[in-house]
Amino acid sequence: MAAAVRHLLRRRFSTAAAAAPPPTPGSILNPSSPSTPLTSVQKTRLAISLLKSSPPPPPDQILSICRAAALSPEVHIDRVALSLAASKLSSAPDTLRDLASTVLTPRHAPHAIVLFGQAGLLPDAISTFQSSPSTRSLNALIFACIVSGNHTEAARIFQTFPDAHGVKPNTETFNTIIKSFAESGTIRSFYSVFEEMCKQGVKPNATTFTNALAGFYKEERFDDVGKVIELMKKHGCGETLQVYNVRVQSLCKLGRSGEAKALLNEMVKKGTKPSWVTYSHLVYGFCKEGDLEEAKRLYKEMGMKGFVGDCSLYYMFIHYLCKGGDFDTALGVYNEIAPKNLVPCFSTMKMLVNGLAGSSKIDEAKGIIEKMKEKFPDRTDGWKEVEEALPQ
Repeated sequence: MAAAVRHLLRRRFSTAAAAAPPPTPGSILNPSSPSTPLTSVQKTRLAISLLKSSPPPPPDQILSICRAAALSPEVHIDRVALSLAASKLSSAPDTLRDLASTVLTPRHAPHAIVLFGQAGLLPDAISTFQSSPSTRSLNALIFACIVSGNHTEAARIFQTFPDAHGVKPNTETFNTIIKSFAESGTIRSFYSVFEEMCKQGVKPNATTFTNALAGFYKEERFDDVGKVIELMKKHGCGETLQVYNVRVQSLCKLGRSGEAKALLNEMVKKGTKPSWVTYSHLVYGFCKEGDLEEAKRLYKEMGMKGFVGDCSLYYMFIHYLCKGGDFDTALGVYNEIAPKNLVPCFSTMKMLVNGLAGSSKIDEAKGIIEKMKEKFPDRTDGWKEVEEALPQ
């Protein structure tokens, strides 16, 4: 009976939809100028902006936005939009299923599996795998368990699904389950899985060992860190930049940034050049530990080497500088990134503006407010409140 009612409702809906002209992509993504031609990248950027809006769009509108943008999981920026949509649809599983079935084709099963994992819909992820079992789908399913926080299920799937579904694990399969061990506090299982990996003739790579290293550092099992490094050398994977970056990041996360800096000096002596990522981890580590002077020194060194970071580095640095009361340096970093159209979040910029005003730099504070009102007209009222609270 219920199935018949659903079928009738679908027929009525499709009849009504046929009677009315379908909305154009422009009217959904760019309602202020619906006739303006949009490139695929512009469509995706507009879709991301709409999906990030507050309050978030209702589920049916999220589906319309994704369809209007013609998202494809084969394009990186489109995958970002799909992931964002999936996170918004965690409480609307039927709409997410519609998204997966209408936007993703069967050959995109691994992407659908990950989207279901991001929304916490593991039964749907498993059924999608079962309808299209492959090594890629298996890897996606284990990763879906990780992003949903269900590491027990990841272990069960790794242990039972390859034989049950006739799928052969590859290097990525083993790397993904090792990542699960690292994130769930069960990295001691690495050794048995690594032994099985070698027994099956699956060749480890740098990611195999960096995932293990991250887990052993997280659990502060430093003797095991040394063992993994020896294993890594034995299997022909040297101490590359990727390995050093994971080690530096892990030490900084533990509040041992001094040791991480010593590791930077060691890698340079051994002939491995650092990257902006190396410096980003160190700047974050020293900021988190409250040593802004060392963080500023490393940031300056990074710039002198010609390295350019990503937006998260600059946003984080400005935040900690403001938190530490160094508004002059924070303003300098903001002025560096403003021409690149990079702007930290409202709370960080508000902290910067108030800090400048409190340091008798009223003109600089008001100048930033004017720029923010121009750039983010939807936040004009918020910035007016900040401006009215400034010393006159």
